[in-house]
This record gives sequence, structure tokens and C-alpha cells, in this order.
Amino acid sequence: MFQDISKSIEACAAFYGDDADAVRRYLIEGQERALALPNRGPIRFNKDGAIHGDILEAYSTYGFYIFENALSACEVKDLADDLERLQENFPTDMGAPTDAQGRPALGVDNKAMTLQWAKPLSDPLGGTAIANGRHKVKLFEPQPGVDAPQATPFYLAGSLQFSLACLRTYGHPGLLKMAEAINGKDFTPFHEGLFIKYAGLGAAVSWHQDGDTHWDNSDEDSHGFNFMGQIYGSTAVNGVWVVPGTHKQGRLDIVKMVAEAGSERLPDAVPIICNPGDVVINNRQLLHGSFANTGFETRVSVNFGFHRRSSVLNVLGAGIHADAATFDEDFIAQRSRVIGMAIAARHQRFPDEMPYEYAPDAKVQDRLVWSDDMQDSLKDYNLMDLSI
Repeated sequence: MFQDISKSIEACAAFYGDDADAVRRYLIEGQERALALPNRGPIRFNKDGAIHGDILEAYSTYGFYIFENALSACEVKDLADDLERLQENFPTDMGAPTDAQGRPALGVDNKAMTLQWAKPLSDPLGGTAIANGRHKVKLFEPQPGVDAPQATPFYLAGSLQFSLACLRTYGHPGLLKMAEAINGKDFTPFHEGLFIKYAGLGAAVSWHQDGDTHWDNSDEDSHGFNFMGQIYGSTAVNGVWVVPGTHKQGRLDIVKMVAEAGSERLPDAVPIICNPGDVVINNRQLLHGSFANTGFETRVSVNFGFHRRSSVLNVLGAGIHADAATFDEDFIAQRSRVIGMAIAARHQRFPDEMPYEYAPDAKVQDRLVWSDDMQDSLKDYNLMDLSI
């Protein structure tokens, strides 16, 4: 059972004037197509403890899979509580040094990218050179209400240094098993963050494919994947839309696709529909994007991704999430220490759960034991994001 978003669909369509009926149909029909796909269900394993082959086959076919109820109600509450705490420490305005209580604002003394802001209902990336120009077209930008703020929080990069709940989710054994199944036992981190799409305010993210480095010699997993854990759920109005199967088609001409469609509403796209606690795995090469959130439901996605070691070892990074660097063994080892820390933090919170064993840490005789001061060592860890 998914939440009823009929009021949000009507609110969204109302922004489009003469196209209102077309937008309404697009949202409803897209939702129906999405729910008809055979790519959702609980995390399941084979008898040998590996991820079930049906899941891997569906992920390979469509480029995304929805793990239903991957996060328990307790874990979702931890994430929601942490999010509330973080928001209380957000700057009062973009660039402000303090929060509403006069405390130093979250990220104010960080060197790495942290909290990003956007104009309400805008498409801040579309048609710009940001992120190496991967967002080729600008999506429709509805006019926000007269009482809307000038800018709202849009994305929190480096989230694991700020949220212990996010760090614990990063160490989820079932999800790390999936990372192993796709990228091998020696998989590496990529980047982590929180996507924030406030109801009636959340900005759009134009159609794009992630990844910059391996397009000339790529396969379907060359640029890794992202997990997207849902705190409040995801809908056709506030969620990510994808074009299934496009992760296998190389680098697409997005401008041409939009022109042939006659609008930004790509005909083969479907929304990712989730309940709270669901976690999506999304191939980074899959064509995806999200429209401005003109509905009544907020979406916050706990994003974290992983790569194959061979995709990053001795590779010059793309310089999007952090400065471009060549990722040698020492660099990767330093960035990967967060995996062991996350597993330890999760084991402290959920001691009855069997922890994941990360193969590159197997030489360590004693399993890392979490202590609260360890999170302080993660400050600016995302300066070493493995961005390709």
C-alpha cells in the first residue's frame, strides 16, 4: 500500500497551464507503469548467503531495484530524529554563519562541500556547466508562492560526518552484500549525502546520467551505483524518475531525447515509488532526474554509493564531488576506512544483527569497536570522495 498522492498530482498539474491534463496523465500513467515492473521486494539471499539471482537479474535489466522495508521502523525513526537535529543546526539563510539558536551553523567551518541551497522549485543544474555539464536541459521551473524563502536547503554532502544514523545505515549488512554482488568483495566508497525535497519548495534535478570517466570503454557497471534510502517515502511528484534499461545504452543524447518527446516528459520514464524504509539501488549510468516538488509530501533520500575497485584504482577522478585526484591504493584505503567505522557503529546500535565483513579489512585481527569520538575523525572526509 502506497500513500495517496492524488492531491499532489492535482497541485502539480495546476502549475502547467494548458499542459495540465497531459501532466496529470503522465504522473498517473507513470506511477502505474512503475508499480507493474518486477523489480521490487525484500532483500533475499541464496542458500550460500549471496544476494538472490532474481534480484541481480532484475537490477541488470532495469538499472534499478527497490528493496522494500530494508530499513526497520526503528532505523527510520533514528534517521528522522537525526534529520530533525541536523535541520535545527542549518544556517538561518544561505551563507549565514549561525543557526536559529545562534550556534555555529552546520558545516560552517568545513573545507569540503556540505550544505547546498537552491531557489524554490528551480532547476539549479539544468543547462549549466555544473558537474561537468551533465545536466543538458533545463526543466520547467514553477513559480513558487509569494511567501516562499529565497532559497532552501537542497543537498547535504558528506552526511556521514554529521549523522550517526546515516553512518549506521551505510553499514547495513544486506545492502553491503548487494554492493559486493555488483562490485566485488573489494568494492570501494563513492560519495554520500542527503537529498532534501521539501513539499512545495524542493528543486528539480534535470535529466542526466552520472559518471564521467569511463564512457569510452564502459560496461553497465563502470560508474558504480547509488543507494537511496527513503525516510518519508518517494512518489511520482517528489521522487526520482528513470528510463529503465538506459544504463546499457552508453552516453545518451539527452537534448535530442527531450526534443523528440516534445517536452521534458520522456515517454518511457517511470517514477521510483517507495514507502518509508525502502531503499533503492540505482545504476549511475541510468538516465534519471526529478521534477520540482510541487506536491504536499517532502522527500529526503539517504544517498550513498559504491564502485568497483578497478573503476577507481589509479584513475584520475572527475573533480565533481571533490578536487580531481589520482586514486592510488593509499588514497582508496584512507577513504574506505569509513566502511569499517559504519559497520562498527551499526553493530553498537543493532548488536543482534550479523555484521557485514568487508574483505579489505580482513587482515585486521580485532574488529573495530565503535566509540562516539570516532565520528569526529570523519570531518571533511568527503574531500576524498571517489568521483568518477
